[in-house]
Amino acid sequence: MTRPRPVLLTSLLAVLLIAGCGGPKASVQTVPAPAVEAVTVGAARLDGTVQSTGRIERRREMDLSFRIPGVMTRVNVEAGDRVRAGQVLATLDPATVTASEQRAAADLERVRRDLARDQKLFDQGFVSRARLDDRASAVKSAQAAYNATAFDRRWARLVSPVSGVVLARNGQGGEVVQPGQAVVRVADEASPFVLRAPMPDRDAARIRVGARAQVQLEGAPSDLTGRVTRVGQSAGARTGAVDIEIELPTSAALRSGQIATARIEAGSATTAAATGLVRLPAEAILEARGREATVLIVEPGTSTARRRSVTFNGFEGDFALVGGLPPGAQVITAGAGFVGDGEKVRVVDPTRLMTAAAPTK
Repeated sequence: MTRPRPVLLTSLLAVLLIAGCGGPKASVQTVPAPAVEAVTVGAARLDGTVQSTGRIERRREMDLSFRIPGVMTRVNVEAGDRVRAGQVLATLDPATVTASEQRAAADLERVRRDLARDQKLFDQGFVSRARLDDRASAVKSAQAAYNATAFDRRWARLVSPVSGVVLARNGQGGEVVQPGQAVVRVADEASPFVLRAPMPDRDAARIRVGARAQVQLEGAPSDLTGRVTRVGQSAGARTGAVDIEIELPTSAALRSGQIATARIEAGSATTAAATGLVRLPAEAILEARGREATVLIVEPGTSTARRRSVTFNGFEGDFALVGGLPPGAQVITAGAGFVGDGEKVRVVDPTRLMTAAAPTK
């Protein structure tokens, strides 16, 4: 049998390959760039007033306590009582203080005798100067202890430092109290009522001392008009809020501890040029950690998405306040979560976004 020659086999394979590759050319489809929605950064106009809720209290309120431990024999006032400066509010059993004072007096008398005896021996040359100096130091120490016990006797009585009203009574006769334990809380009636309200730092920065505030108090026939007397210079460690103090006019409706809401004038509407902030839809924020956040902007002239770090200043409803974006920048909103840094995008009309994003068949 004759074998097919290699040349013929090679020719046959070539013909078959040419036949298989024949026919119409396969069409190559170009994948369109992802469709996104974007907003143009402009001036963020902020309301001319800011609102906050806080607690009403006297400007000077104080928790009164004993300086020494002991057993209270009496508490002479109840919540709501009016008191005058110098009035005795509560007393401790003096037995402990008297015993301490007597013990200190006995110690003082003993070391004085020791000093007098060693002074005679020193004059006769029987004791050293060092021993005599030690005796003198012991007398000074005992004298100081005696003076301290005499001072403590004054604090066996709790006296009101101001004329005012008792806000709370936290103890009863017969109870053992410790130094610094609040027994009575007193408000100084010579001080005005104030509303202390926490506020985000971005709002507190817009408030000035002397600004007017309309204070709404539940149950009051009408709003009270106050003025800002203090803007805190530090933010709370836990909340990051700044305390605002609003002085209120005298009113029979005011009570310490009431909750009220204030609308505070913040001047005319502020623009982004003054605050450095712009207002974006919340969906534009990709990542947020503390005061740092990330957005995607459309690079001018290239239609390329670029990640941009911004300063995050919190949310206002469905919007976010951010800083660090140049005016006129296009920030991607809808579709930002599906686009990567450096990827080409198509910015479309929001009403056509779903149609543009649909795959073509």
